[in-house]
Amino acid sequence: MCSFFHVSRSGYYAYLGRTESTTDASLVQLIRQCREETDRTYGYRRIGLWLDRRECHVNHKRIYRIMQKYGLFSEVRRKRKYQQMSDQLHRYPNLLNRDFTANRPNEKWVTDISYIGTKQGTLYLSIIRDLFDNSIVAYKTGTEQTINLVLQTVHMAQEKEAVAAELQLHSDQGFQYTSQAYFTLTRDYGITPSMSRRGNCYDNAMAENFFGILKSECLRRHKPQSIAHARQLIDNFIFFYNNERIQLKTKLTPLEKRRQFM
Repeated sequence: MCSFFHVSRSGYYAYLGRTESTTDASLVQLIRQCREETDRTYGYRRIGLWLDRRECHVNHKRIYRIMQKYGLFSEVRRKRKYQQMSDQLHRYPNLLNRDFTANRPNEKWVTDISYIGTKQGTLYLSIIRDLFDNSIVAYKTGTEQTINLVLQTVHMAQEKEAVAAELQLHSDQGFQYTSQAYFTLTRDYGITPSMSRRGNCYDNAMAENFFGILKSECLRRHKPQSIAHARQLIDNFIFFYNNERIQLKTKLTPLEKRRQFM
């Protein structure tokens, strides 16, 4: 075409750029209007539907490109995918199998991670709970959900408790618990890992149960304003939970039941 019309290629592409920027300008205005009307919650797919209703039919890829170019993405935080396939190495059988009873301390532990939202950002809480007395054996907080957060929690629990007999440590299938580092640490400590079935939250219900107690009795009532505030609330509540909070089933605090056994 350039040869036939006796124009240079650079001139042709410059013309395309001018045409595109002209048509982009009107589309940018429409996207900005959509953002204002929807409180900046629409992603490029919903914006495409919004434009269709106004007889403005635009390919979703073009909408995405323009939103990326002009910084018009939704302000609703996207769900982060923490799964790291390179670390998905080890799977373990469900040895716990929803048997949440233990005959002695340090026979069965459950572990999990939960997140606590604050105005300053998200704080992640990793815990290990003993099924004998429901005490929190160890916990660790961090601003990132990493393998190291879990490893530090296991290390703290092992340092604190004199584990003499076989110990099961049950978790879900999060990438931290299937990693090579977790496999190596549990093997070095002589811990037998157990793992929930895929997508079955009830297999690790006792870990989830503690997070529910923490959030309903503490965090939702006091609404942490900052990371430091959330950490302080967690420290205070876990001390109260282990040492002072009476459990209805045993009529003892976790520490009292543990001492009674000892």
